[in-house]
Amino acid sequence: MPQLADVEQDIARTISDEGTVLDSASPDLSRLRSEVQTATARMQDRLHHLVSSSRFEGILQEAIITVRNGRYVVPVKAGHRRALPGLVHDQSSSGATLYIEPMAVVELNNRLRELQLAEEQEVSRILTALSARVGREASDITRGVETLALLDLLFAQARYATDLRAMEPELAGMGKGLALAGGEREAGDEPSPPCAAPSFPLYLKEARHPLLDQRTVVPVDVWLGDEFQLLLITGPNTGGKTVALKTVGLLALMAQAGLHLPVRAPSRLPVFAHIFADIGDEQSIEQNLSTFSSHMTTIIRTLAEIERNPPRSSAALPHTLVLLDEIGAGTDPVEGAALARAIIERLRERNCLGIITTHYAELKAFAYNTPGVQNASVEFDEATLAPTYELTIGLPGRSNALAIAARLGLDPALVERASSMMTHETLRIEGLLEDIHRKREHATAELQRAEEIRNDAEKYRERWSREMRAFEETRQEQLEKVLRSVEDEIREARAELHRLRKEVRGEPALHPSRQKIQESEQRLQHIATQVERASQKAQPAPSAEPAPLQVGDTVRVRSIGLTGEIVAFDAEDETVEVQVGGFRVKADRRELCAEQDGRRSRHRDEPSSFASPAPSRSVAIPAAPDVSMTLDMRGWRTSDAAPALERYLNDAYLASLPYVRLIHGRGSGALRKVVHAFLRSHPLVTSFDSGGKDGGEGVTVARLVER
Repeated sequence: MPQLADVEQDIARTISDEGTVLDSASPDLSRLRSEVQTATARMQDRLHHLVSSSRFEGILQEAIITVRNGRYVVPVKAGHRRALPGLVHDQSSSGATLYIEPMAVVELNNRLRELQLAEEQEVSRILTALSARVGREASDITRGVETLALLDLLFAQARYATDLRAMEPELAGMGKGLALAGGEREAGDEPSPPCAAPSFPLYLKEARHPLLDQRTVVPVDVWLGDEFQLLLITGPNTGGKTVALKTVGLLALMAQAGLHLPVRAPSRLPVFAHIFADIGDEQSIEQNLSTFSSHMTTIIRTLAEIERNPPRSSAALPHTLVLLDEIGAGTDPVEGAALARAIIERLRERNCLGIITTHYAELKAFAYNTPGVQNASVEFDEATLAPTYELTIGLPGRSNALAIAARLGLDPALVERASSMMTHETLRIEGLLEDIHRKREHATAELQRAEEIRNDAEKYRERWSREMRAFEETRQEQLEKVLRSVEDEIREARAELHRLRKEVRGEPALHPSRQKIQESEQRLQHIATQVERASQKAQPAPSAEPAPLQVGDTVRVRSIGLTGEIVAFDAEDETVEVQVGGFRVKADRRELCAEQDGRRSRHRDEPSSFASPAPSRSVAIPAAPDVSMTLDMRGWRTSDAAPALERYLNDAYLASLPYVRLIHGRGSGALRKVVHAFLRSHPLVTSFDSGGKDGGEGVTVARLVER
């Protein structure tokens, strides 16, 4: 967008919001308008004095002042024309009134008119200069207008996309080559499932016609270009064939216009150089065109244009989309079907993507046996005699004319007679289609049932996994508990044996007892080894390397059986400081179990709890300190208040003080605000208030939780 602040200021200084030229546009204009106002006031005063004079009471038609031809005049009765000397400027339609400019104000009128003309000339000069100023910026202004138009377009596209619940499609080239050149697809092969969408240059998932009600329109899946390039849609009337055809054409044009499409991901389209469509009946009596003639005229123009713009090579991206509705209709069915086959063959040879609708049964077999051409159908519910508007690729459609006629109440004898008149080949094809549709419905039902069974199996699998995890946790906890108990008993037995050895040491008479003590120690060592091996076998294999402990992690201190939060590490002696409730504990890293996902998992540095006992380590719990109930903070900086206050409150809590007095002074009140903000969120403080008579606003009394 161009920045034309100077031009904007010139316009704002010259033109008002109502579009008039302002007095401030130039000094001359301001002066002229002031003189015009003065001359007008003098003119009106003179005329008011004249019309209010008793001398002209019977001469004037009315005691008013009006304007004719830019001159101020008064209405005079025609019979008293000579009683008021002056110039006649107009008369009424009846001729009874003359509008006369009195000679007494002629000079004033002349002066006023001169000033008005001078004002008009000054306004014209100002506008001419301003127009020239704007004209010098014409290129920037034009660019700005074009940018605004582009922004309007983009916002309109965005709003339209929001209303349609649309998304951006992928504009892509060919994935694999067409089956046209090598004929990779054998006749009768089923098309690839929609999950292979990335290999199709045209793939629209759940495409909705943009002009239909988006709440009720039935979406369709359409793909073209990999195994087949032409889609032949058959089925009953009002089944949705033409809507599907129009949907593809409109979405292709919308994508190339930069619009989002009412589809779901993944959806993609090639960029077409040409999109040809022959949809609807354009017969014309004036032009002597029948239905068949109008269709053929359009198709001939389409084929001629395709011949003039052939693709660069057979492997190139299809650059032409052809949409033909009811091909070959309006003439003899045999000749129409043959002509339709020839047209489809030509489109296939020219590497065009296309969607074609028809009722001809011969074209169904043609599409079934021709590489590069695929059948599709729209469904029809025979029970309700209503179309479902669902598009199925890979299966030809049925006309259902006899079934619909029978359900509508046509004489069964007539239905039977019509059926007998159909050729054997036609009946065989219709029967085959019926069998295919029946098997497809059965397969769909079986697939749905298999999906339900799979979902149930997933639910049971998840439930079994949860139960197994819970069982494993319970088993592990019980096993640890038992083995810890055995470890304690072994430790006590060793201590007892050590005591007994000291007692019998140096006593020759107790030599047999020393021998028994040694044997007991050997058996005890053997039992401890067996317990350690059993614990190692029972220990589950780690599923993943646990993450290293960090400040802020929640851990369990095994030696005291409490859970807390890591607040600091000591690199020298490899101890960890843990905040447990209102006190801090220093413990060895190997004493910690990290709490993860609600389950305990041993830290990787922690040895097995069933190994030989490690040297005992003391857990230092600080004794209750001697703390004063008063903390004098006067003169402190606000940045130092929080750390010192944290230490003081912890010591006061450990000393079981019920409350403390914090002396911060009055001053500017900044320190008091910091103290109150800190106390408000501290877990050891239940409430706080000013000191009242004992210090007033300069003292805060904080009550602590009971230890």
